[in-house]
Amino acid sequence: MKSLVGKDAGGDEAARDITALVYLLQLLGFVTVLTAIAAVVVNYVKWDDVRDTWLESHFRWQVRTFWFSLLWGVVGTLLAFIGIGFLIIAAVTVWYLYRAVRGWVLLNERREVVPLNMPGLRI
Repeated sequence: MKSLVGKDAGGDEAARDITALVYLLQLLGFVTVLTAIAAVVVNYVKWDDVRDTWLESHFRWQVRTFWFSLLWGVVGTLLAFIGIGFLIIAAVTVWYLYRAVRGWVLLNERREVVPLNMPGLRI
């Protein structure tokens, strides 16, 4: 991963603060889903402010974290009645927390988020 120390979104520390706020809202979303929804709304509203900067990778990471967690959370809930859903929900919970913490750490290091992907798979 490339370090971008000293290179903020157009020199604007406010965009970095918004990104940190979204990570905080995501972590609070572990307790109440409303803050996770607020986080993704902030992402979409402020996306133009970070376009073509290193912070855009964080916004993409945050939005994908929300939508994939929602998708697999719904699948897990629907399958909970046969037991496997609880495993899916547990896995999604761990994955969600991992992504929020990893993103926050990389943001504090002023580093771009580079997803760990299989060749040809873009998540």
